[in-house]
Amino acid sequence: MGVAARKIARRQAAPVVQLFSNPTSGSYSQKRIAELTQSLEAEGATVLHCESKGTPEIAEAATHVCVAGGDGTVRLVAGAMARRARAVPISIYPAGTINLLAREAEYPADPRAFAQLVLAGRSGRPHYPVALGDGFFFACAGVGPDSYAVEQVSPRLKRLIGRLAYGVAFCQLLWRWPRHAIRLESEGRVLDCEAFYVAKGRYYAGAWSLAQAARVHDPLLHLVALPKARRRDYARFVFGLICGRDASRQSGVETFTCRELIATSRDALPVQADGDIVGTLPATMAVSEVPLAFC
Repeated sequence: MGVAARKIARRQAAPVVQLFSNPTSGSYSQKRIAELTQSLEAEGATVLHCESKGTPEIAEAATHVCVAGGDGTVRLVAGAMARRARAVPISIYPAGTINLLAREAEYPADPRAFAQLVLAGRSGRPHYPVALGDGFFFACAGVGPDSYAVEQVSPRLKRLIGRLAYGVAFCQLLWRWPRHAIRLESEGRVLDCEAFYVAKGRYYAGAWSLAQAARVHDPLLHLVALPKARRRDYARFVFGLICGRDASRQSGVETFTCRELIATSRDALPVQADGDIVGTLPATMAVSEVPLAFC
């Protein structure tokens, strides 16, 4: 092969990385995004930088999609990927308020180390998304005090103090504690509760775990339900999570695994998924048959 032919071959083999960033995410830094872009280019990649606004569009030329943001940004971009006929590998650079998926994958925060890792050609790890309404979620979802707090979070306060804004919103609930009847149906099982959580991945709200056996590569939903969700029930449940106790071993908690779940209520309760409100009950959640490949 001649010199010209080798140059063409190298150009054709060079990865094209579509980099999505979210300027409104909690720990967004224009300097870090620039460093990440430079690091990817130093590894031989062509970078197509896009800001995640509305419905993301995946470029046909992209051979790799990188999301620099939190779990909400990942949900939008990876959801757009899940709807495509042609999937390409995805990676997550931790740059959001909470980065549950990046934490589980153990992505490095150093831009250079990250670029070297995701462009090393390692085989993709399967990740089974969960269909919810007209979109998908990838880490966790739920209805209860948490979803009410997410619904009330001030975007301005979130930009100023990050994840502490969720704590402020939650404290506002203590005066008027929400309690509603919810019915869960799954594969012949019926369960009545006042709050429930669905874990697709290992982590929830940081370093805690709703279901210690849950993994993104496992095509199962791990359901955790509180038949009673009074203040004291919820406080005991959260304290157990903070102490590292498996939810399945806590009193007053029901757990099981499934592939599909239907949740209904007489009230239009807010549904939280990957840190964002995505709709209201009733809702159906179902594990996708086809996984995405995360580097």
